[in-house]
Amino acid sequence: MARELFIFVAAFAAFASTVAAYLAAFHGEASLKEILSTAFAAVIGLYVGRYVERRLING
Repeated sequence: MARELFIFVAAFAAFASTVAAYLAAFHGEASLKEILSTAFAAVIGLYVGRYVERRLING
């Protein structure tokens, strides 16, 4: 459980910082709403991918 929480927090932080850097570099501004919603969607996609991968391995 602690491992999954760590993965969630680390992935969310990584995606949020990447999105913030992209928006600041290419658009000149970064709203908190866009950063958090995009990071949350990326983490959901990460977990869906992990779930699918596990289901494919187990058959």
